[in-house]
Amino acid sequence: MPAVKVKLKIFGIAHDIMGGREIFVDVCGQTVGELRASLLKDYPKLRDLNSLLIAVNQAYASDTILIKETDEIAIIPPVSGG
Repeated sequence: MPAVKVKLKIFGIAHDIMGGREIFVDVCGQTVGELRASLLKDYPKLRDLNSLLIAVNQAYASDTILIKETDEIAIIPPVSGG
């Protein structure tokens, strides 16, 4: 299966760690869990976060969801407020 580029929208502290509010990554038949593992490898400081949620098409996604080229993907770190 050929790799396709998908855009990740990055929120909160994750955009400081990853270097932008949007980045493009290559995926090749990856699941959300495989994407998460790849991001944790490429951006080790993400491991310091209490959680890292991934949404696909505006819904929180389980690790078994297969990523497609047309999917809108968001990286959502823990949110604190007051």
